[in-house]
Amino acid sequence: MIRLPRPILYALSVTALITSVLDCTPPEVPKPSRDPRTQKWLDRARSSYRVVDIDDASDAIEEALRAAPDDLEVRMVASQVALAKLDYAKTIKLSEGVQTSEAYAIRGRAYWYQGDVEGAGRELHLLLRDPDIHDNWAKSVLQLINRGSGRKPFTVTGNIVAMTEMPRIRGTAMVIPIEVDGEQGLGMLSTSTAEVVLDSSQRREPSWVSIRIAGRVEFHDVPALTQDLSGVARQLGIPSIKALLGVNFLRHANVTFDFLAQQFVVRRFDPPRPPNATDVPLAYIRGGGMTLRSTLKAENGQTAALMIDTSMSFPIALDPAGWKKAGVDVATLREVPGEPKLKQGVVPVVRLGSFDEPQIPGVSGVDLTSIEDTLGIDLDGVLGSGLLAGFRITLGDSGRMMWVEEEMISTGPAAGPQPQPGGQGPDGAVMPPPPPPPSSTAPPLQPAPTAPRNNGPKGPR
Repeated sequence: MIRLPRPILYALSVTALITSVLDCTPPEVPKPSRDPRTQKWLDRARSSYRVVDIDDASDAIEEALRAAPDDLEVRMVASQVALAKLDYAKTIKLSEGVQTSEAYAIRGRAYWYQGDVEGAGRELHLLLRDPDIHDNWAKSVLQLINRGSGRKPFTVTGNIVAMTEMPRIRGTAMVIPIEVDGEQGLGMLSTSTAEVVLDSSQRREPSWVSIRIAGRVEFHDVPALTQDLSGVARQLGIPSIKALLGVNFLRHANVTFDFLAQQFVVRRFDPPRPPNATDVPLAYIRGGGMTLRSTLKAENGQTAALMIDTSMSFPIALDPAGWKKAGVDVATLREVPGEPKLKQGVVPVVRLGSFDEPQIPGVSGVDLTSIEDTLGIDLDGVLGSGLLAGFRITLGDSGRMMWVEEEMISTGPAAGPQPQPGGQGPDGAVMPPPPPPPSSTAPPLQPAPTAPRNNGPKGPR
């Protein structure tokens, strides 16, 4: 018998141990590939979602879910689509049990917009524990939640319906008189923000407030974030602005706004469809970004993905792809006097539901990259108050539908520099920086809706 030295025996023993462990380790099982047909449906859903075609995205992802109901990737895309449709229960159900930052973010937003403060807090707390996540909206909302245990957001008291004026401040800026915790001031309709935003000079931290409209309808436990609004006030030419009224508030208030009639209506009920209105379906990317699809060309026009920003007074701002869809060569656009970064032209048509509005002034040069990156979508442009001011607008079905009543308008040249809040946009996205205030030599470029009504003022309904 041959005796081996101890070091060799030790080495052989270690080698044998490693070999035995490796032999006991089950071989890696390759993940089953997704069925090609299911993959096609998933790819179509993603592509449609990116260009805000939520109806097609919904149809496609339902087919993918039918074929692969347990596929986590399919479920997460389906939950994103459901959230854009404000179907909160479906969003939560589809992402149930998925423990990823993406799932926490989606469920947190669904719980929040559903009004479940505790549920939102649970998910957003888990989201912000991820060191790779930088979500200012979630951080601010979690601060509110930590102070809001037991609150029921947007509890309403007072009259069933109330109407207040929309004073003319500058151009088509949409502002209304409001009371915030009993203090009077002006609030600006701002669909580029998800929440109510208060001036940080008056509120240093996010807080729960009450907002009263016309002294008759009061919304309690309204979540409000903070931001420096001095730049907005300066561009409006007023001493201060009390608040920006974001889409979460406007949806709960069941609003109608009519700039020409100078009327703003809030209700404690979901309004009926106006008989002469056209239907414009809305989608809210990640629950906060108000978007629609529109055609920009009279014949054979491609559909464009547009965000609605009532705080922007341009009738419409398009990126190069948007101008191409409108059939306009960006090389033919003219400079805006005093604004070297902006150019102006005319969009052949903007379709809102069944209404085709011809020859709409528009601009190029507004950067949409930051908000596109944050929301994961590809926008062609933004609709502003310069266009919406010519219509009577009602938000119905909890904000899922925009009912548009046509009014007689006379659009002038492209709207000039306007108040456009910087900082947080929908879902905490960083909005494009506002254009500089107009120079003293620049001509007035605001639209001039001066044609008289033919049907008299409308009362609240």
